[in-house]
Amino acid sequence: MNSEIRRLLEGVRSGDVSVDEALVRLKSAPFEDIGYAKVDLHRNIRQGASEIIYGSGKTPSQISGIISTMKKNSQERILITRITKESAYEIGRSHELKYYEDARCGIIGEMPVPDGIGSIVVATGGTSDIPVAEEAAVTAEFLGNNVVRLYDVGVSGLHRLLAHKEHIMSASVIVAVAGMEGALASVIGGLADCPVIAVPTSVGYGASFGGVAALLSMLNSCASGVSVVNIDNGFGGGYIAGMINHMEVKNNENSVH
Repeated sequence: MNSEIRRLLEGVRSGDVSVDEALVRLKSAPFEDIGYAKVDLHRNIRQGASEIIYGSGKTPSQISGIISTMKKNSQERILITRITKESAYEIGRSHELKYYEDARCGIIGEMPVPDGIGSIVVATGGTSDIPVAEEAAVTAEFLGNNVVRLYDVGVSGLHRLLAHKEHIMSASVIVAVAGMEGALASVIGGLADCPVIAVPTSVGYGASFGGVAALLSMLNSCASGVSVVNIDNGFGGGYIAGMINHMEVKNNENSVH
């Protein structure tokens, strides 16, 4: 995840970008106010990844306007989360968009070639957890990570998970997505030697309290190395996993430069 500012400075050093051009780009407004949104144009400079559009609650027209602003400011790849198939169709009338129905995500541009240090495993307790898991997986892929999907490997049939021990043991990061009692994260945390990002889902019967039971189970995990994001927050789990999977790359870049 090279930052935009590093590429700009390297362009100046190599002579591909003039000093005056670099100054103009650095002085450009950090955001553009389009009335209903203030589009963050310097997110990539600060965080190494450009702003991602949260689509829920926004009209297709508003999302299209934000996309147009980003594209006008040279953002070639854009991720939109939490959009319906109908909204994706409307947005697609103005922009070339690929829609991932299970993930409820849309992408402008092409997926990047993975450049992380290893693979991110996204595992689910059951099939009903797949929409949240796909949001995590698509987000991680959008951020330049190789993703391995292990779906329906919950603890009610532990042999299903143990059949994939090689993937578990070789992963750089694991995103464990589960509802019900949320035990999958603890089991994976007890097997893996890498960080585990637990994502509780709202899947479950009445006493699951819309995912609160899984959330509390994951927060109280006795396995070391397990961190937890909010209920149904597949995007957050995938984003954090992508950052972890790029830390060594980032450290190598800093040591070289």
